[in-house]
Amino acid sequence: MAGNLGRTSLKCKRRSSDPMRDYDRLPRELRIWLSGAVLPWRPRSVRRAFDAALSRTGGVGPALAELDRIERRIVSKDARKIWGQDHPNVSNVNRV
Repeated sequence: MAGNLGRTSLKCKRRSSDPMRDYDRLPRELRIWLSGAVLPWRPRSVRRAFDAALSRTGGVGPALAELDRIERRIVSKDARKIWGQDHPNVSNVNRV
């Protein structure tokens, strides 16, 4: 795969909106979380996941913790496909 994503099995999508404007509209706590995220989340995707987590958990902190779990699961899934079953991040797949 070309570009700065490196080797990954994750799907890539073309943008039809302005990602910086979408990023600027995110809540402050979510922008801070996103700045330290491992994956290259799209602002719309992370907002949708955050809103769903917020409605399930009822609080910003627990919702961000759920985003951490979602991200770990996605990284684990990708690590298995790219580096194999023995990669250290693969063991977290079934914990979410």
